[in-house]
Amino acid sequence: MNTVAIKVEGMVCGGCVSSVTKALEAKTGVNAVSASLEDGEVAVEFDPATVQLGDLTAAIEAAGFDVIA
Repeated sequence: MNTVAIKVEGMVCGGCVSSVTKALEAKTGVNAVSASLEDGEVAVEFDPATVQLGDLTAAIEAAGFDVIA
């Protein structure tokens, strides 16, 4: 398993955190998600043989948020 911290722009409330978390948890290969509203980032533990970083960022963007490089 790999863990990555992804900066997310636009998370301003608990509902936003929930939306990002659910979008990532829906991806096959994601083991754990921990989003921080205060830090504006989400930590994702995932299996790189199943899901790639680009898939994770695409899921966040599809949920209506921007990923900060």
